[in-house]
Amino acid sequence: MKLNYKRTFFIGLAFLSISGFWQMYDSIIPLMLQNTFHLGETVTGMLMAMDNVLAIFLLPLFGTLSDRTDTKIGKRMPFILCGTGLAILFLMLLNVADRKQSLAMFIGILFLLLLSMGLYRSPAVALMPDLTPNKLRSKANAVINLMGAVGGVYALLMIKCLVGAGERPDYLPLFLSIAVLMAAAVAVLFVTVKEKQAAQPSVLEEPDKKEREETYAGGEGMLPKPVKRSMAFLLVSILFWFTAYNAVTTAFSRYTRVVWHMEGGSFADCLMVATVAAILSYIPIGNIASRIGRKKTILAGIVLMSLCYFAAIFVGTYHPVINVAFAAIGVGWAAINVNSYPMIVEMSKGGDIGKFTGTYYTFSMAAQIVTPVLSGFLLENVSYRTLFPYALLFSVLAFLTMTQVRHGDSRPEKKKDMLEHFDVDD
Repeated sequence: MKLNYKRTFFIGLAFLSISGFWQMYDSIIPLMLQNTFHLGETVTGMLMAMDNVLAIFLLPLFGTLSDRTDTKIGKRMPFILCGTGLAILFLMLLNVADRKQSLAMFIGILFLLLLSMGLYRSPAVALMPDLTPNKLRSKANAVINLMGAVGGVYALLMIKCLVGAGERPDYLPLFLSIAVLMAAAVAVLFVTVKEKQAAQPSVLEEPDKKEREETYAGGEGMLPKPVKRSMAFLLVSILFWFTAYNAVTTAFSRYTRVVWHMEGGSFADCLMVATVAAILSYIPIGNIASRIGRKKTILAGIVLMSLCYFAAIFVGTYHPVINVAFAAIGVGWAAINVNSYPMIVEMSKGGDIGKFTGTYYTFSMAAQIVTPVLSGFLLENVSYRTLFPYALLFSVLAFLTMTQVRHGDSRPEKKKDMLEHFDVDD
């Protein structure tokens, strides 16, 4: 049985459009909130956390609704088409609100935009496992994640090329470029992938019975106390490193303008370097983890990111050498992400894997809700220069808690296919 790469590529177009949107959103919306409406860092952080708050409720809701939907074009496709169309509409209206400088209109449209994105995010992600046999989902997920990275790089390129200098540049060209990407990607998806016909439950292999019944010695569906302890420390580590990293990515566009005196979309260079470095490092990181284990690879990634955060504290103005540090940050972040979720799965073997997967996302989302507000408060009331010390602090805390994780560190098998190294859960 071989993976249908062509169909998987087309399925991945939905994730490409989603990733492109969120890259633009995290970089540009904070600038609009501050430069157009003159909001403080704390309020800006609270509004930037709104998408994560909504995601906790919307993603499971619309994922479940799509499970129960049955139409002529499938169960996921109606949500994808409707959500994309509404998101494009509200994205364009958001630019109108920015031009009119109407805060109430802007926040109202922003809320509707986030609802629209939440409408189809889970159904879009679920489309791949719906149409892919169980044993081939690892390779398929690799294709999906690579396409998501392409969407992110596209958005950063558009920011660099289309966002002008000054406090209030015209964002319409950028918004149009993202809208075109979203519309074209989903249109091609709809034309090429006939969900109803492609869905063949009979070919989706069920897990082996012995594997389903495998349990820890602690009892059916129960984890022994030492494993629970490791799980708790790993989840806290996840909370800490997401708190550090998300603070930097959310505030970076504003930080570069105030501290490094960068104009327009030039800040996108650093983020693009980090993204490309992460993509290129997946295969070497997979090889390293197969030799030294997941825990040591994660700890090395945390150390690498911590050193970069520490060095950034002393940078007063932008210099091209900074891109080297951001490449290192991309490698460190990839080392963490490639190995952390598999450790969760390894520890939950024999228990309720789905439950622990949900817990993983709960902790990562919680960090992304809290950190824009907390770091924004420090930026506003203390100094912009608190950003990298803040990230360093939580990165060091993540290292300390990660050292207490004693389970889930089995060395992954060497990948049979190079593409499998890109199979990352974010």
